[in-house]
Amino acid sequence: MCLKSFSYALLAFSTFLPGYAVAADWNQWRGPNRDSQLSESEWPDALNGRMELLWEKPHAPSYSGPITQDGIVFTTETIDKTTEKVTAYDVKTGDLVWEKEWPGAMAVPFFAASNGDWIRSTPAVSGNNLLILGMRDVLVCLDTKTGKENWRLDFPSKTGSPLPAFGAVCSPLIDGEVAYVQSGGALVKVSMADGKVLWSSLEDTNGMMSSGSFSSPVIASLAGKRQLVVQTRQALCGVDLENGKVLWKQPIESFRGMNILTPIIKGDRIFNTAHSGKAQLFEVTKGDDDAWSIAEVWSQKSQGYMSSPVLIGDTIYLHQKNQRATALGTEDGEIRWTSSPFGKYWSMATNGQKILALDNSGELLLVTPSSVALEVDDRMKVADNSWAHIAIQDDLVIVRDLKALKVYQWK
Repeated sequence: MCLKSFSYALLAFSTFLPGYAVAADWNQWRGPNRDSQLSESEWPDALNGRMELLWEKPHAPSYSGPITQDGIVFTTETIDKTTEKVTAYDVKTGDLVWEKEWPGAMAVPFFAASNGDWIRSTPAVSGNNLLILGMRDVLVCLDTKTGKENWRLDFPSKTGSPLPAFGAVCSPLIDGEVAYVQSGGALVKVSMADGKVLWSSLEDTNGMMSSGSFSSPVIASLAGKRQLVVQTRQALCGVDLENGKVLWKQPIESFRGMNILTPIIKGDRIFNTAHSGKAQLFEVTKGDDDAWSIAEVWSQKSQGYMSSPVLIGDTIYLHQKNQRATALGTEDGEIRWTSSPFGKYWSMATNGQKILALDNSGELLLVTPSSVALEVDDRMKVADNSWAHIAIQDDLVIVRDLKALKVYQWK
């Protein structure tokens, strides 16, 4: 997918840091490549004294992460448990560009109420199109410059799919002229031009514990073929981008279908770990007869939950269900170290030399990757109760907590 860089005016900020490079827009879930990697980004070696609040705006609750394109940051919210809203700001000044709202809220089951009943899916942006999946499984496409609605696709009404009991969670993936999203009843390919459904795959209408994916797909080249890597509530799957055919499928052990993380890809191998399951590395192959297969390379006891890991070299950095961070070797699954407990959730980003980890308590950690122990260089309170994924844009760190959007800047 072609990624637009910042405008010329914003390029001037590159002069403030030696060796500073302008990075790609944080245009979707987990950044430009959906892996939380920013290889060209230069980060300082400390937070306190090096990072200051540039601006903040109050907002109603949201779990969806902020995204950026062409100097604009987009955020969502659920107002009074009745209305969903998207707001666009100038990322440097906080000036309002536009705002758009529509009816679109729902209550989650009582046993999940402590996790909130507000919008969860992180939007995606490409060109003039901003794609938002609301709680009621309605996909809305807005014009990025004006907020004008281009089209909307109400999955329950148009396709007959069930309303996800916990609200729509999957973050849409835009790939050129099409988008992919896991709705309440199926994985769906949608035309970006008009919202038309092009195909449906992995259909599932078997109730609360199976339908309505918690994970978000990625695109990867495995065994020489570019394909979707998708997690349903029960399985890890490879899907043909053109026709929706399931190429391979691997059942995943998970408590109540809580198969949540975004998979990590390394070559032809895929890392996954689920709630009350186990950590596993799989390898995908294609035989001479064009038959696809997936085999487990290793498995071990580490259990994930909601925090998607990052990969640096031959090490996977994971925040686990037990609230401890750990480092796993990619070749054998060896646990290289395990930390003391933190909060319930980390959103992470890395430039290959450092990791930024935002704890749900609102504490931001600057970490040096290590195969020996968790090395925290600095920590700074940047939010209150932050479950939305952190976003990085050039020298800006963008944080969404339950009450505000905040933009920090490296000094």
